[in-house]
Amino acid sequence: MTRFEHDTVVPYKQSTLSKKKQVESMFDDIAHRYDFLNRFLSAGIDVIWRKKALKQLKNLSPKKILDVATGTADVAIMAEKILHPNEIIGIDISEGMLELGRKKINTLGLENTISLINGDSEALPFNNESFDAVTVAFGVRNFQNLETGLKEIQRVLKPRGKLVVLEFSKPNNVFVKVFYSFYMKIITPTFGKIFSKNKQAYAYLDASIQKFPEGQFFLDVLNRCDFKSTYQKKLSLGICSIYCGTK
Repeated sequence: MTRFEHDTVVPYKQSTLSKKKQVESMFDDIAHRYDFLNRFLSAGIDVIWRKKALKQLKNLSPKKILDVATGTADVAIMAEKILHPNEIIGIDISEGMLELGRKKINTLGLENTISLINGDSEALPFNNESFDAVTVAFGVRNFQNLETGLKEIQRVLKPRGKLVVLEFSKPNNVFVKVFYSFYMKIITPTFGKIFSKNKQAYAYLDASIQKFPEGQFFLDVLNRCDFKSTYQKKLSLGICSIYCGTK
């Protein structure tokens, strides 16, 4: 199994816990401010990114969707509105995030369509070929072993099922790159500390982005995990990317 630099990037460098356990603890800690900081730090652009990612599934008309690393269920809820599937299951290791997601789902009256479960994205508790589509928004960087997680997704997808990954990437334009670097290294951790009281979580965000095998490298990983017809769509001058692959 190939190991990548980002697999070893952790939120709390002094901790002896595994990356998986540290990520779980980090998200439990920042859950109460997660949605607010997403909207605030991205100026709401993250909502547009999620919509564009889900539109990659429009032609497929999936009836059963798995949202991996679902967090507070933003993508699951948006998928219900855009794609109208019969069933959406969200899975995440952070119970703190899931609690907030369940409240949102109940408020919207979507509990008959969307269900959230606590579980490991790298050991999915589902039978082979269970889902028409799988989505992962800003979650693959948090996998302890990237290929293990992607192979699990490939396993639970039905033949001709589609994976859609939304993930941060690094812009190529030199001026955008300088601003982006300053924003991620200084602004984001500072506001993360102010609002969530957890500066490490938002410093980890930048560190994991820097080490993530983006672009063609990530497409190569998808290909090695037996995904076909893989492609990338860059968003917002390369700050974010959509990656897709079919089983």
